[in-house]
Amino acid sequence: MSSISSINSSSYRDYGNFASGKKIQSAADGAAELSIIEKEDAQIRGYKAGENNIGAAKDMLNIADGAMSGIADYLQRIRELGVQAANTAVVTDSDRANIQKEIDQLKQGISDIASQTNYNTKELLNGTYDKFQIATDGNGNSMSVETTDATLAMLGIADFDVTKDFNLQDIDDALAKVSAGRSSMGAQSNALGYAYQYSTNTRLNVTASKSRLEDLDFPEAISEKKKKETLQEYALFMQKKKMEQQTNSMFRMFA
Repeated sequence: MSSISSINSSSYRDYGNFASGKKIQSAADGAAELSIIEKEDAQIRGYKAGENNIGAAKDMLNIADGAMSGIADYLQRIRELGVQAANTAVVTDSDRANIQKEIDQLKQGISDIASQTNYNTKELLNGTYDKFQIATDGNGNSMSVETTDATLAMLGIADFDVTKDFNLQDIDDALAKVSAGRSSMGAQSNALGYAYQYSTNTRLNVTASKSRLEDLDFPEAISEKKKKETLQEYALFMQKKKMEQQTNSMFRMFA
């Protein structure tokens, strides 16, 4: 009976493997392999979480860059108005006052972008957060990501006023700061892209390694199953034969 029980247990385990598509489901199927599989699974999950973090960081930089592009457009218009106001041969004081009203609106637009641009409530361009730490995998590796301070004060144009003495170089300097900030964020986005590619490749390789240990080779498993069934049938036949012989022997004893 113990032989039959063992056969049934093995059969149930085989069908469980077929149903799950895995050859290692418990420590009984391979303690060493299971330990490696669990470690590799932790690695895979860590790299996947890191990829999500990297993707979020790239999204954040894209949002900041798009906002900085809008600020650059405002600054270009302010410079254009400054050049117009500098034409003292034609432009009157009244004209400059009207020009300044538009400049003030543009400066307010820059201020609004700097104060309102955020990602998941993290303010990106007002100097509140100057550096973000991004966990790139589950092994403790990380990258620092920086945005830029695009406030009027940092750009140096808070007091820019064409009705007074003004210098267009102030606007040029502000444009240079915006350009430098965007270049820095672009370089960081590229670095994150490389980190994402590395993480993805590593995760796929670890996944392949885990699959070789864990996943069931169906053609081989089916072949092994047929061999087991043949041996099981033979074992049952021999057990039945033995019982018949014992029964016949008993009949002869009492005959």
